[in-house]
Amino acid sequence: MPETGNIFFISDLHLGVPDHAGSLEREKKVVAWLDAIKSNCKTLYLLGDVFDFWFEYKTAVPRGFVRLLGKLAELRDAGTQIHFFTGNHDMWAFDYLEKEIGVIIHRHPVQVEMGGKKFYLAHGDGIGPGDHKYKMLKKIFASKLCQWLFARLHPNLGIGIAQYFSRRSRLSTEDEVFYGDKEWQVIHSREVLKKEHIDYFIYGHRHLANDIELENGARFINLGDWISLYTYAEFNGSELVLKKFNP
Repeated sequence: MPETGNIFFISDLHLGVPDHAGSLEREKKVVAWLDAIKSNCKTLYLLGDVFDFWFEYKTAVPRGFVRLLGKLAELRDAGTQIHFFTGNHDMWAFDYLEKEIGVIIHRHPVQVEMGGKKFYLAHGDGIGPGDHKYKMLKKIFASKLCQWLFARLHPNLGIGIAQYFSRRSRLSTEDEVFYGDKEWQVIHSREVLKKEHIDYFIYGHRHLANDIELENGARFINLGDWISLYTYAEFNGSELVLKKFNP
């Protein structure tokens, strides 16, 4: 791993929608960003929903994304440590990315200390109070039985069905509203703060780029998305900044 360099955070690329052309254009922007940071990237955190749908059969994975996967492999081979958090759209990532690229897979929130600062990292779906219907669905989709049953479908059928419903999902952030203190991610962060101090809470999922101060100097950061915002966070060892990429 490079001895020097900064730490970068990005989420919600949703590659695969709305169609091949739109996804490819977005993928090229992500690759351009990775090229721009690669000489100064010590660690890269992908905080979920990199793919709008992903399922790994024993001998097959979804087509496409070769530019991104190749660039991630290039960074990893050069020594950059890469962490991949599963989101609600790509929770069925198993060991392919780990074996082929060398990324570290995370399925639950992670706490890590960097530069003397404590980070709480998660995709951000299903945390905090409420949203009980989604939490139940997530448990079902995450179950070994559900995964085994889906794997019984031929890839042409299984991936086709999943991509159909995936393309029907909302891609625009225009209707997103930040609910302030009522945000489930904010409520969850404050519950964690009651037990221990965290300097930075970093999430994805909500498609809103936010940097808000909580109690005792803690900061709540939502990374936005790469559908319309093209935002990411960078930590230089002492300060974290939410930035926008202009390719």
